[in-house]
Amino acid sequence: QVQLVESGGGLVQAGGSLRLSCAASGIIFSIHVMGWYRQAPGKQRELVATITSSDSTKYADSVKGRFTISRDNAKNTVYLQMNSLKPEDTAVYYCNVVTTVKDYWGQGTQVTVSS
Repeated sequence: QVQLVESGGGLVQAGGSLRLSCAASGIIFSIHVMGWYRQAPGKQRELVATITSSDSTKYADSVKGRFTISRDNAKNTVYLQMNSLKPEDTAVYYCNVVTTVKDYWGQGTQVTVSS
């Protein structure tokens, strides 16, 4: 059974930092891309950052310079280091894994940034 276990979310003051982790297990297909998406109340889910199997990264304009995505191939884990957090970063963050066969999603972890 495939599992994407997310951790690291929580409540933080504006300007603070959080580090999200997503550990994937049970995936037998080749992983092409791992990434993070977020969904704020009343809004559509949006791309935050992605990282490919060759470590090519992409970021949403709103988080460039503040967030950093990385991966640990040995642990099959993707991370999202979030610095200089703003209230508008408040959302449920979802881990996404794209394989050769299908996509997998984490259950989401809440990130709340107080003003």
